[in-house]
Amino acid sequence: MATRSLLLRAGSPRDIDVVDTLMAEAFDARFGEAWTRAQCLGVLAMPGVRLLLAQLDDEPAGFAMVRTVLDEVELLLLATVPAHRRRGVAAALLRGAMGEAAAEGVRRMHLEVRAGNDAARLYVAQGFAKVGERRGYYRGKTGQSFDAHTYSRAL
Repeated sequence: MATRSLLLRAGSPRDIDVVDTLMAEAFDARFGEAWTRAQCLGVLAMPGVRLLLAQLDDEPAGFAMVRTVLDEVELLLLATVPAHRRRGVAAALLRGAMGEAAAEGVRRMHLEVRAGNDAARLYVAQGFAKVGERRGYYRGKTGQSFDAHTYSRAL
């Protein structure tokens, strides 16, 4: 079995092309979870926003975007391309984002995930607990709406 090399690195607005490509591959348009390029750039320009990129064997594999406000951090986006799923990329990104936030004195992380998204298992495995729901939060291309579940955990 070949050893795979996973590298996490800080990203910036200069990485928007990579983020766009990863998002297009990772998010199913049916669910309306992906952000536009303009949305990503707008959020990346805000104070407290951080981008973390993952590379698996020198190939872009995923990213996480978080926003810190005071002593809380919100996971805004987490994406892993399908070819690299179930290889620890998302867990490494999540742990990396939590570790950076905790090192800055942040006490709690929040996130939301579409109801029925398999990613919820990752969040629960990383110690997150469901704390609420947002009815009809996501709107897919066909106009169908999907609920979001909110999760939280202490850091």
